[in-house]
Order: sequence, then C-alpha cells, then structure tokens
Amino acid sequence: MFRSLAAMALLGAGMVACSPTYNWREVRVQSTSLTAMMPCKPDTAAREVPMAGRKVNLTALSCEAGGATFALLFVDIGEPARLGGALAQWKTATLSNLRAAAARETPFRPEGALALPQSLQVVAAGQRPDGSKVESQAAYFAHGSHVFQAVIYAAQLRPEAAESFFSGLKFQ
Repeated sequence: MFRSLAAMALLGAGMVACSPTYNWREVRVQSTSLTAMMPCKPDTAAREVPMAGRKVNLTALSCEAGGATFALLFVDIGEPARLGGALAQWKTATLSNLRAAAARETPFRPEGALALPQSLQVVAAGQRPDGSKVESQAAYFAHGSHVFQAVIYAAQLRPEAAESFFSGLKFQ
C-alpha cells in the first residue's frame, strides 16, 4: 500500500513539474485582421488616449505568464499618412515611461504589415513606477489604418517566450 501511495505521490509531483508555464493560444484581434500567439488567456481593456494629434481609442489585450506581462495594443488612426508618426510617438512615450537610458532597435515587420521605417522592435531596460528593474521588448507596426504595439515586460526577459510571442504576429 505504501508503495502505491509513494508511486501516486511521485506521479502527482511529476505532473505538477510538467505543467506548462505558457499555454500558447492563437488570438484574433478584434476589428483587425491580426492574429497573435498569446501565452495565456488575455483580458481586454480600452481607454481614450492622445495620439497623432487627437484623441483615439486604445484597446489592449494582456495577460501574465512566467513572471512577465504580455500585451498587444492597437489604435485605429484613421489616416494612413499619420501611421509612421504615431508609431514613432508611441515608441518615444513607452521608453520615456520606462525611464530607459538606452534601447536597441531593429527593423520589425510581421507578415502582412506595412513597410514603414518606424516599424521597429525595441529592447530596453528601465524602471517600474515603484523603482524596481524592468526589461522590455516591444514591436511597433501598422496595417491598414491601425497602429500596433506588441510588448513584453519582465524582471528578466526570456528569449524563447519573446520569440514565440513576436513570431506569432500575422495579418490574414
């Protein structure tokens, strides 16, 4: 009897150890043709923000997994001529909020996104409002009249999670 209880306990411990930190799922982003891979079931929130010289509705899908916050935010700018400026403004505001001293930028263009010079992936380190350290990896891109930010915030970024998140962004 003790042997079977020990075997069951060992099996149960093994099942807990194998539970996934990330439960990746495809998410269709409402009112756009973007699909994204999220590591957990996202919550949705919206608010009005100033961008591209006017007030716009910002929608965010976000969740937490593996000690990181994963978020996908988007805005319908309405005017294609303002997309590049909106992306640049968004990147600047994010880095300012992080109090990031430096950032590493590389071009970023998910499948189907517009080819804009402001479409970038940005890796930076900064501080949370409470002063604790935070690392960030964000991508800025556009499609149609929408601008997007896909971002991860964590005490320490995990490259494999970032790769899955950013490579999962695609327009249909």
